[in-house]
Amino acid sequence: MITYVKEGNIFALNGIFNFAHGCNCAGAMGKGIALQFKIKFPQMYIEYKKLCKENSFSLGNIFIYKYENGVIFNLATQTTWRTKADISAIEIALEKMLSYSHLNNINRISLPKIGAGLGGLNWNDVKRTIEKVSKNYPQIHLFIVENYKS
Repeated sequence: MITYVKEGNIFALNGIFNFAHGCNCAGAMGKGIALQFKIKFPQMYIEYKKLCKENSFSLGNIFIYKYENGVIFNLATQTTWRTKADISAIEIALEKMLSYSHLNNINRISLPKIGAGLGGLNWNDVKRTIEKVSKNYPQIHLFIVENYKS
């Protein structure tokens, strides 16, 4: 199930402690929602950067980071911060995230418009991809914040 939130903050949605966002594979989290993750979860950023440096995080991968209240899914959606997001990488990473969530009883995840902000993709194309993949996991409720507002 998907709920589209017109505007808000993925970290401020009531009762949701699992988050996902699109990442590059170069170890950079310097703008947008990625920067918020870097600031909010500095240890996650250190581990993510190490994976990238070791070339262990590539398109379509997910880096799962468990913190005291939940899980963060870092989805490898673009090669570098200079390149556009890759729609097929988004689809593969979402499938991995939802499969993991299903196996681990994670049923509520909030995320931004992955790939459609700094990733440069058309939101309607990404939205169709998310809807296609999530149909196979009706027990997992995705909350997608379409526009950031603090």
